[in-house]
Amino acid sequence: MVPEQPGGHADTPGKGPLPVVAPPVKKGGGAKLLPHQILGTSYYLERIYPGDKVKRFLEIFAAVLKYTNYGHLVDTYARVGAKCANCACSCQIYLATQDPQDIPCYRTNLLLEVYRRHFTFRGVMQSKVTGSVFLTEEKIREMAESVYHCTGCRRCSFECPMGIDHGLMTHLSRYILSELDIIPKALVVATREQLEGKTGNTSAIPVPALVDTLEFLQDDIKDEKGVDVVFPVDQEGREFVFFPAVSDYLLEADTLKGIALTFHAAGETDRWTIGTGYFDGINYGLFYSDWCAERIVNKEIDETYRLKGKKILIGECGHASRSAKVFVPSFAGAKGALPVVNIMEVTLDMLRRGKLKLDPNVITERVTYHDPCNIARTGWIVDQPREILRAFCKNFVDMVPDGEKNFCCGGGGGTVSIDEVRSYRTKITGKVKADQIRATGAHYVVAPCANCKKQLREVCEDNDLKDVEVVGLHDLLYKALILDGQGGTP
Repeated sequence: MVPEQPGGHADTPGKGPLPVVAPPVKKGGGAKLLPHQILGTSYYLERIYPGDKVKRFLEIFAAVLKYTNYGHLVDTYARVGAKCANCACSCQIYLATQDPQDIPCYRTNLLLEVYRRHFTFRGVMQSKVTGSVFLTEEKIREMAESVYHCTGCRRCSFECPMGIDHGLMTHLSRYILSELDIIPKALVVATREQLEGKTGNTSAIPVPALVDTLEFLQDDIKDEKGVDVVFPVDQEGREFVFFPAVSDYLLEADTLKGIALTFHAAGETDRWTIGTGYFDGINYGLFYSDWCAERIVNKEIDETYRLKGKKILIGECGHASRSAKVFVPSFAGAKGALPVVNIMEVTLDMLRRGKLKLDPNVITERVTYHDPCNIARTGWIVDQPREILRAFCKNFVDMVPDGEKNFCCGGGGGTVSIDEVRSYRTKITGKVKADQIRATGAHYVVAPCANCKKQLREVCEDNDLKDVEVVGLHDLLYKALILDGQGGTP
């Protein structure tokens, strides 16, 4: 028998039970509950804090308020209030479920109310007079489930009249909960391998396997394009040290081949290198723990300095780009920090300088572009990929809305890695995106982000979008680049 899961979502819009695996049965007949079943979350936990969770939560929150920059922010948000629900109209989760508990300010208030009742003079005095305690294990459970329903896309930030960043508050709630071991196991395992494992990356790829993969891709390009393209490795003094989502080396070969071929076609292979000391741009710390995020970013910085590189180059990955762009100066160097560049900025620069020739007759199918939230929400990477695509795609159409106000793929905030909630991701958080894609009539959906690619492929599969192909921007460039000695399609 599959137990009902309190607080979960059903396969269709609206709250309801989410199936989980039945608990293993002990020898002797007793059932052993797993951590996520004890807490009541729809995602698996590796373990859970065994002591008084309420006391520990308040201790952690107190430390965060005292020793980090979150204190002033939380106090300000708690004073201005966050209950107008103006954000509801912008949240794709609420648009799908119509459940008041999915309104961003409701989720934010789960944490703000703890602050008001336990960390302000008025709240403490009220508790002493009435003898009541606001925070309970049930409220911790509700928060734990709610913050991993949110994709952290921050679209709601455009609608808050008080300027509250609900995505940041979701992150802070996750940070506090992570110190109670309340983190999806999928995020923990990947981050542990990256920080403490033998391979030092989230996909557990050893260096010999990386080198073999690069050699295989070089041979593949030679067979398909007839040119000798190099993936430079451990070259010192280059302008860029390259960090893609490491999963690209396993799953997105065409994206990597497109990037290498772009440098080759521009005659600028000597500008970049891949380091064997560290080669993973993924930073799941962004989704649940600032101290993990800092340690991961410093690995990118150390590798760039080891190779005497001048800039950190991030591949087609939204959260890898944002985490490096924001945290490299925050954690290491401020104004003197290493510059962080996204690969699409480099490619556009090559195109504008006339270094790339593209065949406008190769991609005849309709093409649309998905804006990864982590690089588009602030307006950083919006027009650049569109300028590249319009240079060779005759039938390009945009989704509505797009750019800074795009809808999330539905798997943001690390939820794409939590396979046990796939139905929720694709049928609820991904519903609006599926409708957007369908409305464009596009065959190719360009999504320059490893997480977005995985999520959108599952969204298309689960929402009967059979004729849609999700690709990276450099996947299409790989097809359209005109190399020396080659003419365009007549």
